[in-house]
Amino acid sequence: MNAPVGIPAGFRLKHDGSYVPESTIKPIDLARDQIVNEIVENAKQLNKRISEFKLNTFADVQAFIEMSAEQYGAKIGGNKGNVTLISFDGRYKIQRALADVITFDERLQAAKQLIDECIHTWSEGANANIRALVNDAFQVDKEGNISIGRVLGLRRLNITDEKWQKAMQAISDAIQVVGSKSYVRVYERVGDSDKWSAISLDVAGA
Repeated sequence: MNAPVGIPAGFRLKHDGSYVPESTIKPIDLARDQIVNEIVENAKQLNKRISEFKLNTFADVQAFIEMSAEQYGAKIGGNKGNVTLISFDGRYKIQRALADVITFDERLQAAKQLIDECIHTWSEGANANIRALVNDAFQVDKEGNISIGRVLGLRRLNITDEKWQKAMQAISDAIQVVGSKSYVRVYERVGDSDKWSAISLDVAGA
C-alpha cells in the first residue's frame, strides 16, 4: 500500500499525529487497520450509491407524475405531496413522502408557564393524569430535544379553561418550519395478503 501524501514511505500516521515505522507495528494492529479501512471504503461507496438511488428515484417519480398529469392538460410544479405508485401486478409499491421539519421558538416557554399555572390552580386529584401528560410532553431526550408530537398532542385535550386555551395558542404560534425531509420507501407484497414488507435501505434493518 502506497503511503498517503505527506507521510514518509515505510511509516504510518498515528492518531496523535506522530509517524511510526511500519516495521514496528504489531501484525494484529496492521490487520485491524486494514479491515477498518476496507469497511469504511465500502460504506462510503454504498452511501454514494444510496444517495444516487434516492436522487434518481425522486427524479423518476416526479417525471412520471408530470407525464401522468399531461394526460389531463395539467402542469405540476415542484416535488410537493406524498405519492404512492403500485406495479401493474400489485406486487410492489413505491412511496414518496415529504415532511416538514418543525421546531418551537421561545414562545413554547410561555406556553409551559401558562400550563403550569393552570395545573396549580386546579384541584389536584382531578388533574393528576393531565399533570402527568404535561410533564411527559415537556421532557427532553438525550439530545435535549422536546418531542414535537407529545407537545402538539396537548392541543387535543378537551379543556376549555381560558388560560389553557391561551397556552395552546402559544404552542401553535411557537411552531416554526425549519426545513423539510424527503423519503422514499419500497415495499413488496407478502404473498397474496394485503400486507406489505418494506425493502430495507438501512444497514440496521437489512
